[in-house]
Amino acid sequence: MSDRRRLYDAAHAVRLAYDQLNQRRLGRRWDLTDYALGFAGDVGDLAKLVMAHEGHRTDVAADREALAHELSDCLFSLLVIAEETDIDLEARFPSDMAALTARIRAQLAPGTAG
Repeated sequence: MSDRRRLYDAAHAVRLAYDQLNQRRLGRRWDLTDYALGFAGDVGDLAKLVMAHEGHRTDVAADREALAHELSDCLFSLLVIAEETDIDLEARFPSDMAALTARIRAQLAPGTAG
């Protein structure tokens, strides 16, 4: 089994468990909006942990385990959203990164403002 498939399968299993839990607690499953909002919250938590890791926040413990957990939470949300919208991140990511690299290099070229 590929690493990609293992990631998607793990995210899918967690999503199924959350579906059951949310159905019981909320009377409905989470939709894409819920996952996007959850992702936004996780990104906020991740930002706090990164700032603590870099020494920019002292009110949050600089905990590598918590940082790793939050990165996994963010990846979970991204995988669920990608799967639900039928977007193949593994196929898309390299071309998007190549385009971004080309755009940055163009901005770095001599005679380019920015």
